[in-house]
Amino acid sequence: MKPYERKQLLERVEREGATVGADIPDRIEVQGEEIDLREFVFEIKRRETIPSGERDRVEQAKKNLRRERVQRIELLEEGDISREEGEELARSVIGIDRALNALQSLGPTDLEREQQAKQAADRKRWMSFLKKALGHEDDASRRRA
Repeated sequence: MKPYERKQLLERVEREGATVGADIPDRIEVQGEEIDLREFVFEIKRRETIPSGERDRVEQAKKNLRRERVQRIELLEEGDISREEGEELARSVIGIDRALNALQSLGPTDLEREQQAKQAADRKRWMSFLKKALGHEDDASRRRA
């Protein structure tokens, strides 16, 4: 591959809107393991929340995808590859970016826990307000002194 072709492919991969209109690859080899990437991403996105057992799996998948992306970019930058291989690498990197964007845009992973934390904070604020309104907070501070 000629240096200017390599530069064009790298610029295309790094372009801000590169993933717009791009497809997530059906299958891809990530860290030596063949995975059904599109199916995995859509399976996770279909759910309203990620169950706690799946959370680790999703985080590990994101780490592996990021690692694979770096390796493919390095190969694109420095590898002894043909123009066609470079094109395929660029498409795969953009597909990985698309999958990562989809996985990153998932909402809170545990809505129940988040709701419980909000309720607990609301109760605490309410109790603090009631203590102040009833004058109990002053009694407690006088007893400590």
